[in-house]
Amino acid sequence: MGSEQDGKEGGPNIPMRRHTDVKGGALNYVHRKYHTANGATVSRFVSRLTKNTYAMVLAGGRGSRLHQLTDWRAKPAVPFGGKFRIIDFVLSNCVNSGIRRIGVATQYKAHSMIQHIQRGWSFLNGQFGEHIDLLPAQQRVDELHWYQGTADAVFQNIDILREADPDFVLILAGDHVYKMDYGKLLAFHVENKADMTVACLEVPIADATAFGVMGVDEQSRVVKFSEKPAQPDAIPGKPEKSLASMGIYVFNKDFLFEQLIRDADDPHSSHDFGKDLIPHMVANYRVFAHSFELSCVGKEYGHEPYWRDVGTIDAYWEANMELTKVLPDLNMYDQEWPIWTHQEQLPPAKFVFDDEDRRGMAIDSLVSGGCIVSGSTVRRSLLFSNVRVDGHCDIEDSVLLPNVDIGSHVTLKRVIVDKNCRIPDGLQVGINPEEDRKHFHVSANGVTLITPEMLGQKIHSIR
Repeated sequence: MGSEQDGKEGGPNIPMRRHTDVKGGALNYVHRKYHTANGATVSRFVSRLTKNTYAMVLAGGRGSRLHQLTDWRAKPAVPFGGKFRIIDFVLSNCVNSGIRRIGVATQYKAHSMIQHIQRGWSFLNGQFGEHIDLLPAQQRVDELHWYQGTADAVFQNIDILREADPDFVLILAGDHVYKMDYGKLLAFHVENKADMTVACLEVPIADATAFGVMGVDEQSRVVKFSEKPAQPDAIPGKPEKSLASMGIYVFNKDFLFEQLIRDADDPHSSHDFGKDLIPHMVANYRVFAHSFELSCVGKEYGHEPYWRDVGTIDAYWEANMELTKVLPDLNMYDQEWPIWTHQEQLPPAKFVFDDEDRRGMAIDSLVSGGCIVSGSTVRRSLLFSNVRVDGHCDIEDSVLLPNVDIGSHVTLKRVIVDKNCRIPDGLQVGINPEEDRKHFHVSANGVTLITPEMLGQKIHSIR
């Protein structure tokens, strides 16, 4: 564990370097090399680091900026990309990185997410020590409080972490879309003999107020950390950029336990990693920043590092729309880094009728299994599973979640339609924003959200 005593290396209150003890050798990698279409060689590996790591996914938040889209599900459970849910990306990163001991801490309206994990992630084999622990808030520490903050969510499951006895604990947010090799992050952590490592990326300084912002030295050691600052610091030499935390943290196990207990005993703490624990650790321990560019998956294929917080209606819509491009920034067709999910057994998508005024077709769109487009046109849109579109409809730039039923002569433009909606014949949305606002939620950028309740279809009513 780290020490708060003075050390020669960093001056007062900065601990001396210490060896990170890892069972069997920290950097004993099993390399796997692949060749991309452009001839580049890609090295990925599974190591003792990943095998001896427990990943804790924090997936309890509502995501209130998604408005009615999260009225009945937590943000990580929101469908994304035509067939996935947001949480599938972080879980797939774990499995593909060789981390197969995973805990998912849930709280807000978690039923659909728990059901999805049970159905889609049961392939992990407990006989080999592979498993996903579902960790709903259950007042394990006392009978007064549910999860009070990100750090408290981990602290309340400290007995489960102790039983797992990993060398490292990887803390992850369950509500971001990205592909990342956590093995490279763990290797960076060990090579720098860090107590804690924070994954980071560069963001426009105007957006940095929503992040934890870091300052680092030449060795990537964090020397300053501010949670959601009103005046974010710029990266030296890049006045338009800030270095932002991704909410991805690696801890040495014993050090994490020490800090969680210390924080839990502090009556003035809000028990949050960004607000409380990280600032304390930056001042007293070895905290390093790991650039996302070093471990993102896809850069070897010529893609820019891809990471999206789809936490607003506009960001969610834009990230889905990106996938309809000829060459989207997020490569979902990478067989070496697949995105795993629960997949129903459904018939292929079907497009029927070929009359001049009634032709079933989809252009620049993603259409999932079980869909039927009957004499209508779909452009630049995503149709999740079991979407039915009746005749003479015009669907453009829209995201239709599972089990949506579209009547005839319907026009939808720049629309998100929630699961199980029944769109009546003749409805036009996305043509007149002022009229749309009377019935639906219209975002700042003019994207309209339609839910069953807005249509008077109370599918979630308990009466």
